[in-house]
Amino acid sequence: MQYTTIKSPVKASFIEKRSEFIGHLCPVTTNQQAVDIINEVKSEHRKARHNVYAYILRDNNITRYSDDGEPQGTGGVPVLDVLQKQGLTDVCCVVTRYFGGILLGGGGLVRAYSHAAAIAVEAAEIMNMCLCTCCDIKVSYDMYGKVSFILPEFEVKQTASDFGDTVKLTLFVKNELFDSFQKKLIDITSGRIEIIKKAEVYEDMQKA
Repeated sequence: MQYTTIKSPVKASFIEKRSEFIGHLCPVTTNQQAVDIINEVKSEHRKARHNVYAYILRDNNITRYSDDGEPQGTGGVPVLDVLQKQGLTDVCCVVTRYFGGILLGGGGLVRAYSHAAAIAVEAAEIMNMCLCTCCDIKVSYDMYGKVSFILPEFEVKQTASDFGDTVKLTLFVKNELFDSFQKKLIDITSGRIEIIKKAEVYEDMQKA
C-alpha cells in the first residue's frame, strides 16, 4: 500500500495577459484542514478576483473543487485534473487570480489555472509514502558489517543509530519485505540479533 503526496507548502506564480495567477499547494489530511487552508488563502488575498481550489483526501476518498466565480469548469476542474494526473492525494491547491483587465476566454482560463497548479506541483517535494514496519535492531559489533551489507538489498531506510555497548539501529522496512528481511538477519547472524517491531506507519521511502 502506498500513496503520493507533498512534504510541505509551496507557492508559485506567473503572469498571463496582466492577470497574476498564484498557485498555493499544501499537504492536508482532513477536510477541515483543507477548508482552513482555503480560508487562509482567501483571507490573505482578499483583493483577488478569484481563489479557485481543489483538494483530494485519502480519508473517505474525498474530492472537492470550486471555480469561485469563474465560468463553470474553467478553474476547479483543471486544478483537480493536474493533481489527479500527478497521482497526488492529501493535498489542497488554491489558485489565486488577480484580474489584469483582459479576458482570457474559457480555453485561456483552463490553461492558466492548469499551469498555476502544475508549477506549484513542480516546486513541491514529492513523497512516495509506503506502509512500513518501524523496528529497532540490536547487534554486536562483529556482526554489524554483515547486517549493514544487506540493508540496501531490502531498500531499508535508516533513521537513527546508537553505537554503544552494542549497535542499535532504527529502521523502516516496507511491510511486504519485512518477513524476508527479518529471516535474512537471523540467518546471517545465526540468531545473534535482537529485532524489535515498533509500529506500522507510512513513510517516504524515496531516500531509502
